Amino acid sequence: MGMERLLPFAGMVMAILIQAGSLVLNKAAMSKGVNKYTMIVYANALSTLLLLPFSFVVHRPSVRPPLTFPTLCRLFLLGLFGCSAQIFAYVGVDYSSPMLGTAMLNLIPAFTFLLAIIFRMENVYWKRSSSQAKILGTITSITGAFVVTLYKGPPVLDVPSSPTQFLFSLKHSNWIAGGLFLAADAFFTSLWYILQALTVEKYPAVVFIVFFQCLFTTILSAAFALIAIKDANAWQLRLDMGLIAILYTGIISTVLRYSLVTWCVWKAGAVYCSMFKPLAIIFGVIMGFIFLGDSVYLVWLVQLL
Repeated sequence: MGMERLLPFAGMVMAILIQAGSLVLNKAAMSKGVNKYTMIVYANALSTLLLLPFSFVVHRPSVRPPLTFPTLCRLFLLGLFGCSAQIFAYVGVDYSSPMLGTAMLNLIPAFTFLLAIIFRMENVYWKRSSSQAKILGTITSITGAFVVTLYKGPPVLDVPSSPTQFLFSLKHSNWIAGGLFLAADAFFTSLWYILQALTVEKYPAVVFIVFFQCLFTTILSAAFALIAIKDANAWQLRLDMGLIAILYTGIISTVLRYSLVTWCVWKAGAVYCSMFKPLAIIFGVIMGFIFLGDSVYLVWLVQLL
């Protein structure tokens, strides 16, 4: 494997590990009563502030391509897709668990492949084994998502309740509704991958692109949160798990991960990068079991095979 493939490979593995950690931290914060919509707003606002100086230092006006109106519209759509995906992801994980969240990420390669065909970014040759493998993988991913949403199976590993762990019960949660929200997250993330590939191809300024995405996501999520949140106290920041989740999401999961994924999409393409999403279930199952006391069900082990 040459360096041209090795670096995107390592970058995507790191990005998936970061994303799985974010799901676990956010679930821990929400289980403590932290409002999910305020976490989205604060995390993106922090990312925007951090990226503001770097975007103009890394991509100086004299070096980067001119920012045209069509490019700005694409950046706004990236922010819209990113905002929608985050809201659906937070709501879905709140209803279910990080394990289901990571399992439903398997839909992203399937959706991205289908969208790449629609937008003529990917060609399908029915007689070629590579195309047949992608089609089979797409069908398997969609089928697996339905299975983990509708059926968990018996618990294989169970952690006894402990007051020192961030435990939560799914007794009163709507697992199926969570799966549907997470499927919507996967669809908007796939749209984000496709548009990201088209954008970075015409405007190869990675940090500048991520900055505008975070800026538009902050504005859109803030507008949504102001409508959805009725209690003004939900906006208060405290020294608790919510603040840790916001800092991690804003600095690591957004600034670092978005920059990594955008660069990897630029170098290797949207379909290639989306193929790494199934790795998330491995990280999600391990982290959920250790840090949240999640039971490991039979269906999770089947997904790992």
